[in-house]
Amino acid sequence: MAQRRKPMSEINVVPYIDVMLVLLVIFMATAPLLTQGVVVDLPEAPSEPIEDSQDDPLVVSMRADESIFMNLGLQDADDEGTRVTVFSLEEQAGKILRARPDVPVYIKADHNLDYGKVVGVMTVLQKAGAKSVGLITDPPQIGGS
Repeated sequence: MAQRRKPMSEINVVPYIDVMLVLLVIFMATAPLLTQGVVVDLPEAPSEPIEDSQDDPLVVSMRADESIFMNLGLQDADDEGTRVTVFSLEEQAGKILRARPDVPVYIKADHNLDYGKVVGVMTVLQKAGAKSVGLITDPPQIGGS
C-alpha cells in the first residue's frame, strides 16, 4: 500500500511579500513627484524644517512673472490652485483665515522675484489676519553649485 501524504496546512506568504516589496518601490519612486502648488525656482537657504501639525497649510505661490496663486492643502501636483491678484488676495485669504484662524501661512516665491513684491504679499496676508507668514525655500545643494 502506498502511503498518503498529509495535506499541507500552511500558507505560502513568499509571493505576497514579493508583491509588497514591488509596491513599496513604486510608492517610493512616485512620492517625490506628488508635490503641491505651482512650480517655482525657490531660493536655497540652510534652515530647519518646520514641525507642522496642520495637514492643509495656506500656500501662496509667486512666479517670476509676478503671477500669484493661492492653494489650501492641494494634493494634486497638476492643480496650481487659484490664481489671484494682490487686490483679491486679502479678501480670499481673509475668508480662509476667519474660518480657520490657526492655519499656517507660507509664501513660495521664485528666487528671481523682486524682494519688494514678496514683502508686499506678506503685508497683504498680515492685513488679512495671518498671525505669521513663513517662507518656503529649498535646502542648499551639497558641494555648492
